[in-house]
Amino acid sequence: MPNLGPEPSLRSQWLGEKIRDLRKSKGMSQKYAGEYIQRDGSTIGRYETGEFPLRRVDLLALLSLYGVSDEKTRDGLLQLCDEHWRKNWWDEHREDLGKDFINLPWLESRADRICAYQNMVVHGLLQTRASAEALIRNIEERKADDDQIARWIALRMDRQRILNDDNPTSFVVILEEYVIGRPVGGRKVWEDQLSHLLEAGQRENIEIRIMPIEHAPHTGHQGSFTLFEMPEPYPQVAYVDTLAGPLFIEAPTVQRYSEVWNDLIEGALSPEDSRQLIADRLKEIQ
Repeated sequence: MPNLGPEPSLRSQWLGEKIRDLRKSKGMSQKYAGEYIQRDGSTIGRYETGEFPLRRVDLLALLSLYGVSDEKTRDGLLQLCDEHWRKNWWDEHREDLGKDFINLPWLESRADRICAYQNMVVHGLLQTRASAEALIRNIEERKADDDQIARWIALRMDRQRILNDDNPTSFVVILEEYVIGRPVGGRKVWEDQLSHLLEAGQRENIEIRIMPIEHAPHTGHQGSFTLFEMPEPYPQVAYVDTLAGPLFIEAPTVQRYSEVWNDLIEGALSPEDSRQLIADRLKEIQ
């Protein structure tokens, strides 16, 4: 798992970019803006790169300096600012997983809709605890003790609360057909996992589709990804898990992921046909 690093969070980067654009649109220097809020120009630079989280009092002063009076724009920027300082359930995992990974549960908690394509394993938001443990131990057991592994499993389970709360997030996932035929964790664990997929697919906010083996090749052949459709003021973001750590892709590159997603949806089975295929796999192992 990644360690804590100096990289700014997505929230601070987004806010910094917007503040920088506002300053440049007024033709002001960082030094001038810094003097206005009684800070030096290097502080403004760190605000604009997201290295320093911007405090609300400084943001309000900068909005006044830049002449931002539109209520919607001001509210959106203030919301981004507040996100710097709000404590969330996943903050307790920060030391274990690092700032980059912590962006993932934050995105999941804020998204209007999550669209995921998985070509190897069941998506983490739909894994049973036993399946999650089998996968995490396979990757981490040689370099982590049982307590650490237990914390990683707990985080994966905690992330699933977004699908089960009073206002559940909309989640659409496409699984390659051979994903449901790969018995992760052994027969009993996999039987429970397939049963869980059948149950989850009955919920109004969850749509599970299977990409049939016959539909090949397709534009998703380069690997799994998750696409987050975000509300204002947040941009659309794609997430890709790699051996080198998580990648978060924004505009304009994220548009390519949207195009691939649309192609995958066209090639995948309907939710009804997908449910039947999962049920057939379950009968084969029972």
